[in-house]
Amino acid sequence: MATTQVTDSSFETEVLKSDGPVVVDFWAEWCGPCKMIAPALEEISEEMDGQVKITKLNIDENQDMAMKYGVRSIPMLILFKDGEPMATQIGAAPKGKLSDWIKSAL
Repeated sequence: MATTQVTDSSFETEVLKSDGPVVVDFWAEWCGPCKMIAPALEEISEEMDGQVKITKLNIDENQDMAMKYGVRSIPMLILFKDGEPMATQIGAAPKGKLSDWIKSAL
C-alpha cells in the first residue's frame, strides 16, 4: 500500500479515527528534504503494510492541521496512535532510521 494523501478535511477520518497507527508526513512541494525522504516512505509503507499507515499532508494546502500540531520545520513526521500524537521525527533521515523510528514508536 502506497502512502495516502490527507487534507485538513480528511484528517479526522484518515488519521484520528484510524484503526491502527498512522504516520503523517507534513511536507511541501518546495521542500527538498521532503522530496528526498518521499521514496523511502513509499518503500516503508509497502514493507510495513498492515502494521502502520503512512500518509502525507501538504502544509501549503492544509494549514489548519499544520498549525494544530505545531509544524514549524519540515519534513516533520508524527506517528498517531488511537488519535493521539505518540512520536515525532523532524528533518530528513535515511530510510533505515525512519523505519527504526516507526518500529520503536509502535
